[in-house]
Amino acid sequence: MIDVSNANGQWRVTLNRPDKANALSPEMLRAVADAAAAAHADRELRSFVITGAGDRVFCAGADVSGGEDMFEFTRDQVWIDASQNIADLPCLTIAALNGTLAGGGFALALACDMRIATPQAKFFYPVLKRGFLPQPNDVKRMAALCGTAQAKMILMAGQKLVADDALRIGLIDRIVELANFNDTLASMTTDAAAAKPQSIAAIKRLFDDLSEEALNECYEAAYFDDPAAIAKITRR
Repeated sequence: MIDVSNANGQWRVTLNRPDKANALSPEMLRAVADAAAAAHADRELRSFVITGAGDRVFCAGADVSGGEDMFEFTRDQVWIDASQNIADLPCLTIAALNGTLAGGGFALALACDMRIATPQAKFFYPVLKRGFLPQPNDVKRMAALCGTAQAKMILMAGQKLVADDALRIGLIDRIVELANFNDTLASMTTDAAAAKPQSIAAIKRLFDDLSEEALNECYEAAYFDDPAAIAKITRR
């Protein structure tokens, strides 16, 4: 249900269930969480891309066609594990949204550093009318990207956005034709592919912490390849 590849520390995870609109079963979420954990353990880790199979939908949200209770599934720890494992990666992370992003699929995309999407993609998170809450951390991550009011438009007013609107408010970072996804991803990861993993991790750490201690650790890791500093900034 997911495909995972790794070349020179460049990881790619594909939700491969196009007949079900790449909807997330418990098994798929666990597999995504495990793939991100495996990537984190890779000392050559440079980039991590998550995308979907097909040309219409990145992810249609949660799938309980196996008989799972929807309320129980939406509160399962696996949602936190999958998204947080991606968010914790000490590398460049990109959600390559090959189509529409709906419901719980936001958890994976919002955990990434950036998002590209096709012109045909739509974005909606219809939790309120279905009596559910958004996935853990999605509210804060969405508000950090597009602002509190815009996040409420999606989560509380139930608004569906087209790609141009998503780009305008900052929910996504670039609109790219699906045929150009691979070239675009290559251009976005070229610098990371040629860099030392600890240099990538150091820059990412600086977005979160500019304390003197963090700065020293980043310098020691990036400039002097200090093993202790590398361990701290990569959390390995």
